[in-house]
Amino acid sequence: MSYLSNGNPRGRAPVPAIILDCLQAAAAAAALATAAGPAVGLPQPTAAGLWEKVDSSGAGAWFRILDCNGIYQGKMVKIFSTPGGPNPADWRCTECAGAQRNAPVIGLTFINGMRRNGLAYEGGSILDPRTGAVYSARMDLSPDGRQLYVRGYLGIELLGQTEVWQRLPDNAMPAGRFAACS
Repeated sequence: MSYLSNGNPRGRAPVPAIILDCLQAAAAAAALATAAGPAVGLPQPTAAGLWEKVDSSGAGAWFRILDCNGIYQGKMVKIFSTPGGPNPADWRCTECAGAQRNAPVIGLTFINGMRRNGLAYEGGSILDPRTGAVYSARMDLSPDGRQLYVRGYLGIELLGQTEVWQRLPDNAMPAGRFAACS
């Protein structure tokens, strides 16, 4: 069989029917996708929400991360003391500076100025209410949104410490409790 004949006016080899069928199917799929608009995926998870940290002794705390017009901050919303220990409701930030000096630790805004960059939150600071020290900070959210890696550091990230927090269900605490931006 000659590819120069077979009814092809340009004298080129005919395209096999299976390839034509595939090309037509691909063109139809592309046209349908274009007509339907951009693909709508699931929204990327956010750090905003309720989080829990439990240390090696079993004591723990809950934190609420808030999106305040693109600037993220965090508040301490619940602290679990060790049996026989002091009541966390009585704890005050005695070493804190400025308006936070002697403020109750529960409800205290201790993460400030974080800006979102995908799953990373950068450029902020974190306060240690035990000492009043303020450190540079970053947070990294796991792709599934279930873990938050919170790192406080001095100057460079290498000189710091990371904690891993676990997401809690939004209904674990009343929605309005400690939910206002400072």
